[in-house]
Amino acid sequence: MLTLLRILVMVVKAVLTTRADLVIENLALRQQVAVLKEKRPKPSLTAADRLLWVALKQSWPRWADALIIVKPETVVAWHRAGFRLYWRWKSRARGKPGRPPIASEVRDLVRRMAAENPTWGAPRIHGELRMLGFHVAERTVQRYMPKRPAPVGSVERWTAFLRNHAAAIAAMDLFTVPTATFRVLYVFVAIHHASRRVLHVNVTANPHSAWVVQQLREAFPGDDVPRHLIHDRDSVFSALVDGAVTSMGITPKRTSYRSPWQNGLCERWIGSCRCELLDHVVPFGEAHLRHLLLAYVRYYHDDRTHLGLGKETPAGRPVTGRPADDAKVVGFPRVGGVHHRYEWRDAA
Repeated sequence: MLTLLRILVMVVKAVLTTRADLVIENLALRQQVAVLKEKRPKPSLTAADRLLWVALKQSWPRWADALIIVKPETVVAWHRAGFRLYWRWKSRARGKPGRPPIASEVRDLVRRMAAENPTWGAPRIHGELRMLGFHVAERTVQRYMPKRPAPVGSVERWTAFLRNHAAAIAAMDLFTVPTATFRVLYVFVAIHHASRRVLHVNVTANPHSAWVVQQLREAFPGDDVPRHLIHDRDSVFSALVDGAVTSMGITPKRTSYRSPWQNGLCERWIGSCRCELLDHVVPFGEAHLRHLLLAYVRYYHDDRTHLGLGKETPAGRPVTGRPADDAKVVGFPRVGGVHHRYEWRDAA
């Protein structure tokens, strides 16, 4: 009775199955039987056997694992191999791969114009070629231009220029810091180019031009002011700010659009502050963030060595030798233990 009930359930499932599924399953089974006959002859499957597999397919999730001839993993592997072959054929090179070669006449013209006109760059030569009817990209012109060696001493002269004027340059910028309560705070920083000293740092939740002017008064309290002050095109650095800077005897220097590298020293300090401090703590509010920044500035001035200063510190950290043979190096935590300063101490 139980066997008959099972057969009846399988028959009902088979009846409810769509005809298309039955046809596809039937074709798959027949294909397996045909393969078996070619490999090693076996008795052909009966209709009852095929019905059994149809019933297993509908009632047993792992019916595919029981297949002997083909497994789903094999079919997937075949599909991936076919996918690779198809796209290899689709992406086959039609002719020589890469960009079409530039005519030798154009290459010779580029070199000739560059040699005959030492002050011409790639844009000027590209424009002249366009006037002659040659359609070539400016980057291609630049690629075929001869490399002109830098004049002797030009690097030294530029380094000397920066070194001589660094004492007269300061920079300022604003950057954002998220808090633990998902507020956004704004940090103002002003830095001196030559000494790398942070002249002023402060925090606010609502930056505006009048607030920036007050920060500048605190950054430059006396007559010892820089000659130039670099800042970007943030809307908070408005005409009011530039007017206040000018009244202090400082010339404001606004960077070009989308050119943060022109205020590179300030941007580099912001990157160091994020990497060395803000990536390791979550400030709770303005007071907490201000306390963290002041601690980092003290570490930045007194303890942290700078590549731009020849491994020195802005405050002039003295070099100390081993005081005794049994002296040991001791680390002193800075900025809440995020950084350390190391000094010699006697073993006793």
